[in-house]
Amino acid sequence: MAERADVLIGIDAGTSVIKAVAFDLAGRQLGAAAVANTYREEPDGSAVQSMDRTWTDCARALRELGDVVDGLARRTAAVAVTGQGDGTWLVGAGDRPVGDAWLWLDARSAPTVRRLWAHPLERARFERTGTGLNTCQQGAQLAHMAARHPELLARAEAALHCKDWLHLCLTGVRATDPSEASFTFGDFRTRAYDDTVIEALGLSARRDLLPPILDGTTTTHPLSREAAQATGLTEGTPVSLGYVDMVMTALGAGVFAREPGVACSTVGSTGVHMRAVPARDVVLNEEGTGYVIALPIPGVVTQVQTNMAATLNIDWVLGLAADLLAEFGERPSKGDLVGRIEGWLARSEPGALLYHPYISAGERGPFIDPDARAGFVGLSSGHRYPDLVRAVVEGIAMAARDCYAAMGDMPRELRLTGGAARSRALRSVLAAATGAAVRTSAREEAGAAGAAMMAAVAIGAFPTMDACIDTWVTPLLGAAEAPDAALAVRYAGVFEGYRQARLGLRPVWNHMAALRSRTVRLDAGPEPAELAIAAGSETGN
Repeated sequence: MAERADVLIGIDAGTSVIKAVAFDLAGRQLGAAAVANTYREEPDGSAVQSMDRTWTDCARALRELGDVVDGLARRTAAVAVTGQGDGTWLVGAGDRPVGDAWLWLDARSAPTVRRLWAHPLERARFERTGTGLNTCQQGAQLAHMAARHPELLARAEAALHCKDWLHLCLTGVRATDPSEASFTFGDFRTRAYDDTVIEALGLSARRDLLPPILDGTTTTHPLSREAAQATGLTEGTPVSLGYVDMVMTALGAGVFAREPGVACSTVGSTGVHMRAVPARDVVLNEEGTGYVIALPIPGVVTQVQTNMAATLNIDWVLGLAADLLAEFGERPSKGDLVGRIEGWLARSEPGALLYHPYISAGERGPFIDPDARAGFVGLSSGHRYPDLVRAVVEGIAMAARDCYAAMGDMPRELRLTGGAARSRALRSVLAAATGAAVRTSAREEAGAAGAAMMAAVAIGAFPTMDACIDTWVTPLLGAAEAPDAALAVRYAGVFEGYRQARLGLRPVWNHMAALRSRTVRLDAGPEPAELAIAAGSETGN
C-alpha cells in the first residue's frame, strides 16, 4: 500500500539564509534545514548574488531536509517557494543567468530613482501600485540598467525575482506572482500589469521581459526531472509559486483576521509593519511611500511600511557597552548584555528622551530619505546608559507607530513576529506606543509556513485560505497582552515630539550629507576649480 503524501515543504530563500521546512497537513512543523546564503557588496553601491549558487544552496537545503524527515520524497504532497523581495534576477537563452542578481540592497539605481521621481506620471504610478519608488525595486533597477548597462538587458529574456528564479529551477516555468508583479509593474486592485506604470518607469520598450503572472494558490507545476535529481524529491511533485516573503511571513504570523483592526509587525534587524485590508480600503499617503502587496486571498491586500533598521539599533547601543568594557580587558557576550535590558528599562524613566532609529544610514518608511540619521534629542547631564537603552527601545516603537499612522488608524491588536517578539519588555513598549494589545505566534518559521499554506490550498487540502488559517495560524497565537494605560497616554505625547523632531531634523540631515559628500570629494583630490566652487558656496558666493 502506497504511503500517504502527508508533508508540505515551504522554501524561504532569504538574503542571508535559505530554509527548507517540512510541515504536516495540519501545519505542525516536522523538521527544517538551512543553508547560509552569500552575497557581495562593493563600494559602488552594488549588492549582488550568484544565481547559480542560490539554486545550488536551495537544492542542498532540500536534500538536507530529507536527512531530517523520514521518507520525505515519497511523503511530499507539494512544495512551495518564497524568497527575498525586490531585486532583479535576469535570465537569458536556455534559462541561464545573464549575470549575478541585483539584490534589494543594491543602491546603484539611486540617480535613476531621483530622475523618475520627477516623471509626470510618478503620482499615477504610485496610485496604481500603492508603492513608493526606491532603489530596492526591480522597476528602478531595470530602468537604471536600460540607461547605464544596456548590454545586460540585451542578453536578457526575462526579469525574475529570487523566488521566481528558484521556481524556474524547480519546474522549468518562467513566471512571477501577483504580489511582486502588481507592486512593481501593475495595479494592486487588478493584480495585473499596468501600461501607465510601465510607461512611468520608462520601460515600455522592455515589457517583453516581464514574465506571466501565476497564482500559486490555484496553479502548480510539476517538479522537473533535473530538479528531482538535484533535490532528492520525486519528479512530478506539485510546486507552488508563493508570494513575496514579507507577506508570506505575515500570513504565517497572523496578519489576516476576520475582525477589523488587526495588524502584524516583524521586528527583527529591520521593521516591517503591515495590515490586511480590502483593496478598496487602502489609504495612500501624500509622501508616496510604503508598499501595497496582495495577499493570496481574493480582494485583500497588505499595506506595508518598512523601517530600514529595528533591532539593529539595539545591537548598536549594546555594542557601545561591549566596546567600552573591552577597553578594560573583558568583552561581554551579546547574550549577557541582552539579558540586562529589562533591568536597564526598569531603572530609567519612560519617555524622557527621544531617539530616531535611523542607524542604517537612511529611512524608507513612512518617509524616504537616504540622508536620515539616528540621534538622541533631550540629553542632559543626568542621563546615564540605561536611559539611552530605553530611548533606543522606545525609538523602535515610535518608528512602528509612525508607520501605522501613515496607513490610517492605529491597530487594535498587533501580532508580532521576529526576534524582538521574544522580549517581554519590548512587547510592552510596542503595545503602549501603538495603544494596541500584542500577541505573538508560536510559529517558528512563519515565511516558510505562509508559502506552504498556499500549497495546501492549491492541492485541495483546504478549500480556502480562510480555512487554512483557522488550522495553521489561529491556534498558535498567544494570549493578548494589553497596553499599560498610563504609559500609552505618555507615549502618545512623546510621539508628537518624535514626529515634530523628525520633520525638523530633515534639513539638518541633508546639510550633513552635503558636508560628507564634499569631504569625500576633497579626500579624492578634486580639481582646483572644484575647490573654488566649494569655498565659494561656503561664503555665499
